Amino acid sequence: MKNYHLKIPSSLFGGENSVEKIGDILKNEKIKNAIVFTDKGIKMSGLTDIILKEIEKVNVSYEIFDNLIPEPSYKDVENVMNDIKNYDGDIIIAIGGGSVMDVAKLCTVLKNAPYTIKDLLKDPSIAHKKIKSIMIPTTCGTGSEATCNAIVAIPEDETKVGIVNNDLIPDYVILDPRMIKSLPKSIIASTGVDALAHCVECLTSKKANPFSDLYSLNGGKLIFENIRLAYLYPNDRRAKENMLIGAFYGGIAITASGTTAVHALSYPLGGKFHIPHGISNAIIFAQVMEFNKNACLEQFSRLCDLINPSYANKSKEEKADYIISEIKDIVKVTEIPTNISKYGVQLSDIDFLVNSASQITRLLNNNLKVLSLDDIKNIYLKILS
Repeated sequence: MKNYHLKIPSSLFGGENSVEKIGDILKNEKIKNAIVFTDKGIKMSGLTDIILKEIEKVNVSYEIFDNLIPEPSYKDVENVMNDIKNYDGDIIIAIGGGSVMDVAKLCTVLKNAPYTIKDLLKDPSIAHKKIKSIMIPTTCGTGSEATCNAIVAIPEDETKVGIVNNDLIPDYVILDPRMIKSLPKSIIASTGVDALAHCVECLTSKKANPFSDLYSLNGGKLIFENIRLAYLYPNDRRAKENMLIGAFYGGIAITASGTTAVHALSYPLGGKFHIPHGISNAIIFAQVMEFNKNACLEQFSRLCDLINPSYANKSKEEKADYIISEIKDIVKVTEIPTNISKYGVQLSDIDFLVNSASQITRLLNNNLKVLSLDDIKNIYLKILS
């Protein structure tokens, strides 16, 4: 019997207009000055203003930093730290997608710390929380609001890495469907499939356990049942809210278990070719699960039983095939590309991708089925054309 552990954000608010709880949080924490992280797109959309009005109601001063960029590198984190180092903030509020939240989480352990982001790349265990945080996701996919992970690119190595430490887990999370009401379809697709990958990978991870399975299975059910509705019918607010909750469950599952080969093979695609994280995961998702199938029949079967009871009398292999076919259909319906050549990847790049992915042992070691270098190469070749 293995031991397992679960750590989640200490306080969670959800539902319509739940952002109105910000004032109570700030008052309870006796906050005087807030650091607000967002990006220019979110700010221009007016979503930031919703939060700022709530902050102003309780007479808390704030400073906005809206220069956060998608798919940040550790150098971008250094730049943000330089921007905020002279601002005496009591709490960090992140309004945005995974990139904004990841940078915000890193700043909660870097502000006034004796170590740097480069030190964390070498040894994430030295991180300690210096300032509390509130995460308000504006996408329905990354799950960063729940995880102990922050992903950064390393440009000189043309890859990405995850900095993992429980002190990165946010203190407060607000899941307000109003924040994703006007989410573009393309973002619903890419972040939604990313969240689905979190659930399926964590369910099939070597580190899976009763805690992670609870969230993986229920998060997977919510996303399988709602992602197509959220994508095809932009006014279906219930579907979007279910996606928001499913993504959060996927984030908890990551902290309790861990992603596997999908994310491992995805990182070099983002690091070298700058393919958005959700897209690169979506392209490779079904191929990795096809490879894993015979090692994950029990897990796929449990997931199938939950989302399609009509398959109750089918074999485990048929249930696994159903799950993989559903993944493929979701990628098709949400109009995500299924090959990497569109992003400039050529046959001559395959050796780099294989070598780079093979070094992401933190994730590959979670995969129930061992991938040889040839296995990794064959998966990349399948998505090249």
